[in-house]
Amino acid sequence: MATLRRETRETQIRLDVRRQGGGIEVSTDDDFLTHMVETLARYAGLGLTLEATGDLRHHLVEDVAIALGLALAREVPERADRYGWATVPMDDALVRSALDLGGRAWYEGRLPSPLYEHFLQSLAVNLGATLHVVVDRGRDRHHIVEAAIKATGLALRQALREGDEVFSTKGSVALTWEDQDPDGEG
Repeated sequence: MATLRRETRETQIRLDVRRQGGGIEVSTDDDFLTHMVETLARYAGLGLTLEATGDLRHHLVEDVAIALGLALAREVPERADRYGWATVPMDDALVRSALDLGGRAWYEGRLPSPLYEHFLQSLAVNLGATLHVVVDRGRDRHHIVEAAIKATGLALRQALREGDEVFSTKGSVALTWEDQDPDGEG
C-alpha cells in the first residue's frame, strides 16, 4: 500500500492506494471528479481511499491526478506486465487507451474536456507512464471522458499485473540516489 499526503495552499489531499484491490472510498469537493476517480480505481482493480479538498476545480482535479500518479508509481511491481491496453464502448463513445509503465513519462490524446485531458496527462507524468488515449467516436462529452477513464483503468489493471520476469530487453533498471554535501565535501 502506498500512502500519500499532499498539501498546498490550493489543495489538501490524503490517499491510500493498494494495487491488489480492496474497498474504494473517494471524497472530493467535485462530484464528477469523485465519480471519475472511483471509476478509474474500480476498472484498474485498485483499493483506494482518497480525501481531497481544494479552492478551484482545476487545482483539485490536477492535484488529485498528481497525487494518484505518485502513489501508483510506488505500487508498480518490479516484474510488472508493464503494458496494458483496452477499448471501451459507452453509448455513442468508443475510446482506446494504451499504457506502458516502463518509466518514460508521456501523454498523447485529445478529449473534449481539457480538464480531464490534463488529469490523464498529470496522472501519466507522475506515474512515469506512457499513456495514449484515442477517441474513435463520440458526441457526448461525459461519455467520452468516462470511456477514456474506464479504458485507462482497464489498461492499468493489465499493466500492473505481476509477471514471471522483468519485461524489458534492458532487464531491471537500478537507480542509486547519491546525496551530495552542499559544500562539495562528500
